[in-house]
Parts: sequence; C-alpha cells; structure tokens
Amino acid sequence: MQNLTNDPRFIPIDRPRRIWAVSAIHAETQRLMEMHDELYMRIEPGDRVVYLGNYIGGGTNPVETINEMLSFRRSVLAIPGMMPDDLVYLRGGQEEMWEKLLQIQFAPNPDEVLRWMLNKGLSSTLVSYGVNPEGGLIAAQEGVRALIRWTGHIRNAVRRHAGHEIFSAHWKRAAYSFAEDNTQLLFVHAGIDASRTLQEQGDSFWWAGESFGDITLPYDPFAKVIRGYDPGHGGLHLNCVTATIDGGCGFGGSLIGAGFTPEGEVFELLET
Repeated sequence: MQNLTNDPRFIPIDRPRRIWAVSAIHAETQRLMEMHDELYMRIEPGDRVVYLGNYIGGGTNPVETINEMLSFRRSVLAIPGMMPDDLVYLRGGQEEMWEKLLQIQFAPNPDEVLRWMLNKGLSSTLVSYGVNPEGGLIAAQEGVRALIRWTGHIRNAVRRHAGHEIFSAHWKRAAYSFAEDNTQLLFVHAGIDASRTLQEQGDSFWWAGESFGDITLPYDPFAKVIRGYDPGHGGLHLNCVTATIDGGCGFGGSLIGAGFTPEGEVFELLET
C-alpha cells in the first residue's frame, strides 16, 4: 500500500460526489470557454473539477487560456457550497517545461535544452507573454548572466498578468480520490511507470505516456488511472483499469470533459 499522506506533490480530493476531468487544452481558449459553459451548467456542491495539464503550449493563446481558467475558478467559487479545493490543477508536460525554462541557466547544455523546449510548444507561450524566444537562444550563447537576465524578463512578463504567477504554484503531479467502497482513482497527466510507486515516478507523469496502453492490471491501490494527454494522439479510450480522455485539442481535435463517478465509471462525456 502506498502512503501518500502529507506528500505535497499529490493532492487528495477525498470522497467527491462526482469528478469532472478536463483533457489537455494546449491554449485553445475558445474550446475551453465552451467547455466551461457546459461544466458550469452541471457543477453542483460536492463535485470536483480536475484539469489534467497542458494548459499552455501549441496554441496561440496561452495567456488568454490561463485568464479563462482563473475567471472560471472565480465563477465556480461564487456558487454556494463550492470550496477552493474543489478545483484541482495538474502539472502537464508543457507546465513542467515552463518551470524548467525559468531555471534554464542551471542546465549543463542550455542552448540544446532551450531549442528542444521551444520546438515542443513553449515558443508560442513565450510569444503570448510578449517575450522573443530568439532572445533566449542568443542569451544561451552569451552565458549564465545573460540567461539570468532573460529568465528574469520572463518572470516580469508573467507578473504583469494578475494571478498567473500564483496559479503555477498550485500545479500538482497527480490527484487521487476515494469512494465509499474504498475504491481509489488516480488522475495523471500523460502516464505512469506501473513498476514504480507514485513517489518514485519522477518525470514519468509527463514522459511515460507511450507505455500507458500497456497497463492491463490495476495500479495498486488504485482501481483506475485516468489521464488527459496521449502523446500518440490515439483519441478517447476507456477500459476497466485506465482511461484516456484526450480528444486531440491543439492538434486539430476536440477538448473533452468526462464526468466520473467516485467508482470510476463515466456517466457523461462533454466535447467542444
């Protein structure tokens, strides 16, 4: 049995009435707004909303996407009976790269790492904040002090948008819930290494997505593992022990919201 008590990397969502999970968004603000409209009509006290990562990257509106997430949070918390912990935000691969970007000066090969991250979607996020990605590549050639100045410029750009900096402080690696019959559900971004405990996953939450389909037995003690991003873009897939709810948002597909019972059954699918 894994002991997750007091581990700040993972957030318990206790015994919710229902759980609404939102797939990877990739800065598709309009689709997110439409999803929020659908969710707002359905959310009731006792429900939880779990965003499964990759809010930014890929699309052209990362700043507007985060603004929409913050606006929706305020609207939901205005509903009598809803609590701040009813909205949960997981750290996706894009968010993990963003955090690493702000510490790029510590990388042993910053130019190579930065080029990789820019090609993986962070270029559009920087542009959305008004930061020139080319400036980072130039700084990487000039050395550590130049990189420190450049990442400081990024931090200042983020701070000009109310709520954005503190929003990143709430990203968790995974979330887990319980049902009255002791069923446990695990919510992750892209994948897990089923041979390791949750505490030993490291970066598997973001980069082990290709092997997610190989999971055929419950990942003890969880009855089902639910993810919101499939790097292979295989679409919606549900079975007894796993669920992938990525509709390909940001890659020409749809944004999916799935309503789960505490036992892990899907009672409603939303698609925008």
